[in-house]
Amino acid sequence: MTLLRAEALSTAFDHAAASYDRLVAANPGYHTHLRRSARRLVPAHDGCGLRLLDLGCGTGASTAALVRAAPQARIVAVDASAGMLARARAKSWSGRVSFVHAPAEQLAGAGVTGPFDAVFAAYLFRNVGDPDALLRAVHRLLAPGGRLGVHEYTLSGRTAHRAVWRLVSGGLVRPAGTLCGDRSLYRHLSDSVAAFDTAEQFARRMARQGFTGVRTLPVPGWQTGIVHTFLASAGPVRAEARRGAAR
Repeated sequence: MTLLRAEALSTAFDHAAASYDRLVAANPGYHTHLRRSARRLVPAHDGCGLRLLDLGCGTGASTAALVRAAPQARIVAVDASAGMLARARAKSWSGRVSFVHAPAEQLAGAGVTGPFDAVFAAYLFRNVGDPDALLRAVHRLLAPGGRLGVHEYTLSGRTAHRAVWRLVSGGLVRPAGTLCGDRSLYRHLSDSVAAFDTAEQFARRMARQGFTGVRTLPVPGWQTGIVHTFLASAGPVRAEARRGAAR
């Protein structure tokens, strides 16, 4: 199993940016599920007065989901891939949305600072080298009581759900990526799901890094047990999180 990290992953996304929107559009429920997770993060709120961070925005699908959920919010959308970000910026946005090119782990150097009322991270955490460090960084960016919403491929742990993912990734994800000339990226995207936390493990990881009220919610359709929404609030920083930040 070969996973891409840091600059190698950003470069692979740069190369894949031109075909990325077409491929994800062929995924039943992709945009619907993003919108569902964004609504769960900022429910029944037009966003007026809110400052939101879209962490790992890609070509802007998650940003669009946030805009739909909170149309009056100010949104900062960040991605490490210049190619993906160029695709996002080329779309039509209001003046309340701004885009920043930066790795999720290096936001301060790009001028992205808190506090944010909420952070949304879609398909990000399984792609970073140190998810714990990133969770601690997100915690520091949030205003007191601010909320984190994570939309991620996290298998339930059930054999049936793992089998569905193997079937889909082997029969669709990898072949489609190969046809587009991006075999290494889509091999990574496939393998990273199996290598990452189960939903239960990721929820516990969030709690260990100081997030409170962690909730794990499924999505409907074929991705049930494969994709989950995680919601939590920025509670007091726990002792183990402080020790981790000091290492």
